Amino acid sequence: MLDLKGKTALITGGGSGIGRSIAQKFAQQNAKVIIFELSEDHAAETLKDIRDAGGQAQAFACDVSNPDSVKTAVDGALSESERIDILINNAGIAHVGNAVDTSVEDFDRVYQTNVRGVYNCLHTILPHMVEAGGGVILNLASIVSLTGIPDRFAYSMSKGAVLTMTYSVATDFIGQNIRCNCICPGRVHTPFVDGFIAKNYPGKEKEMFKKLSEAQPIGRMAEPEEIANLSVYLCSDESAFVTGAAWPIDGGYMSVRL
Repeated sequence: MLDLKGKTALITGGGSGIGRSIAQKFAQQNAKVIIFELSEDHAAETLKDIRDAGGQAQAFACDVSNPDSVKTAVDGALSESERIDILINNAGIAHVGNAVDTSVEDFDRVYQTNVRGVYNCLHTILPHMVEAGGGVILNLASIVSLTGIPDRFAYSMSKGAVLTMTYSVATDFIGQNIRCNCICPGRVHTPFVDGFIAKNYPGKEKEMFKKLSEAQPIGRMAEPEEIANLSVYLCSDESAFVTGAAWPIDGGYMSVRL
């Protein structure tokens, strides 16, 4: 069950946080992992973890917001593997602010990475999947794709776009044996969260961590590995009947709180 042997999985932003957990989990399930990552240090750490555990992995420097960078990285990936069976659009950035205090520069920065970045990867990789006879795409959206959360204007915009791109790709390419789904996580405990708390609430780290954790009815944040577990299912043959779906993984946020 959930064996990915013989599959090549490309994970953007696979050097840290959720992306690293997904890369590690896919390698554990016998996939050949390819990481696109801006940070060479983060990529190297993930590669070491995977290889030390006996897995297969390669990494390519890539700025997903730059179409030329994506094309170069995809060419490199295809030189290592004959095909890309699975694409996971994970790379993204966050922003805190509403429609008034979000600057044009911040709005554009979030758009370029979270929206254009997903488009660039889809635009470049989908033709290869079509030529190869099929594939699976998994996009990392967010619970903010489905509901409003205070002070997440630009981030919500970008993840709403990821959700609708998911629906569009699933519709347009179902005849080419390509499935496309997205995951909508609630708050996930990553180094970004710890850094955000430390920067914005110095001296109140424990208090704010507790408050952010309890925003989920289940009483805690998700762990990156839990997102990775769902990712494996949605990219495996066991989910062959699943496409065009948005999967909340939010500790009850969308249902229990309502």
